[in-house]
Amino acid sequence: MSKQVSNPQTLEWQALSNDHHLAPFSDYKQLKEKGPRIITKADGVYLWDSEGNKILDGMAGLWCVAVGYGRDELAEAASKQMKELPFYNTFFMTAHPPVLELAKVIADIAPVGMNHVFFTGSGSEGNDTMLRMVRHYWAIKGQPQKKVIIGRINGYHGSTVAGASLGGMQGMHDQGGLIPDIVHIPQPYWFGEGGDMTPDEFGIWAAEQLEKKILEVGEDRVAAFIAEPIQGAGGVIIPPDSYWPKIREILAKYDILFVADEVICGFGRTGEWFGSDYYGNSPDLMTIAKGLTSGYIPMGGLIVSDKVADVLNEGGDFNHGFTYSGHPVAAAVALENIRILREEKILERVREETAPYLQKRLRELADHPLVGEVRGVGLLGAIELVKNKQTRERFEGKGVGMICRGHCFDNGLIMRAVGDTMIISPPLVISKAEIDELVAKARKCLDLTARAVLG
Repeated sequence: MSKQVSNPQTLEWQALSNDHHLAPFSDYKQLKEKGPRIITKADGVYLWDSEGNKILDGMAGLWCVAVGYGRDELAEAASKQMKELPFYNTFFMTAHPPVLELAKVIADIAPVGMNHVFFTGSGSEGNDTMLRMVRHYWAIKGQPQKKVIIGRINGYHGSTVAGASLGGMQGMHDQGGLIPDIVHIPQPYWFGEGGDMTPDEFGIWAAEQLEKKILEVGEDRVAAFIAEPIQGAGGVIIPPDSYWPKIREILAKYDILFVADEVICGFGRTGEWFGSDYYGNSPDLMTIAKGLTSGYIPMGGLIVSDKVADVLNEGGDFNHGFTYSGHPVAAAVALENIRILREEKILERVREETAPYLQKRLRELADHPLVGEVRGVGLLGAIELVKNKQTRERFEGKGVGMICRGHCFDNGLIMRAVGDTMIISPPLVISKAEIDELVAKARKCLDLTARAVLG
């Protein structure tokens, strides 16, 4: 928040935050000292705070506002459904039209052979569901010992106990409550961890760690491998070109399930419906959320292949679910959101126009003295901040990413910091002119950061 507060109501809202609100992923002492920035309205790709500042939202909320802010159609879909059937559960052999229609629409756009959906309230709940479903699947098949799930270091799969366990973020693991029989392998992060290997060499090495772990644990104990097509919260980590083909080769050798966490990549972020489509992967299960409703209302789910669903159909009760599984209002909003994505040909525009343009413009920042690498796919991008461009050496102890993020906030741009990696994921409806604005503001903030850390 800017130090100068001109709107008295800003101080009132900040006082309410200090007195009553516990925010997610926050240092409460620091938040109390500085006070939160209060966002009051939004339209298109822009936000406004309570001080009247206009901000380009380079993160689409939290990766989720695909069709942009202010879409009346989504509000109207919610209102209509609230008046007709505001809520009913999908337990005990009941259902309602919106959830059934949505399941069909999702099956239509999902990869071939994925025709079933279990709905949840979030991506975290989707991964909780996956954990229980995968273990239930193997128990039905008479192999209850297949419980171990392999994830990746620095992967992110939510912040419930199951989500944090499946993910590989040490800061979350350090706060305890982890679930047994979940193990992790190295991430395919060439810039940060590739050393002297070429990207393709490193991609092969990183993929081979999956086979090494399967053999270490024992194929008869491994239930599944879970991975994001592109790691989002870990820093927009895009695997080398050699990575996914080698992973597919390894998965074909072993009797384990493949789970793609599509919470960030799903619903057009890469220019395809799913990141699995972009890479040519064939998962057995896919976790979804975020872009499913463009973040207008909470909803998540798990898309399940026929292979898995056929086994579940023979297994009796699946004793799992949530009050809001398939909530009718959320389902109605998701249906309208997918209609907009389809009828306005938003994915086609991302794939053919705005994604190539964003990636071209972003890479112009590679000449900046602080920038060690610029990478991206679709409408995802990452900018690595370094002390030495040749050796990839980082600034030690300066918190350069947070310094840059602060300059972004103060100059009308939301760009997220993951350590010293700046990342973006703008709404899918961003225009070329707005991309120009984003890149210009990013360069200005890089310049301000360089002055702060280099003098």
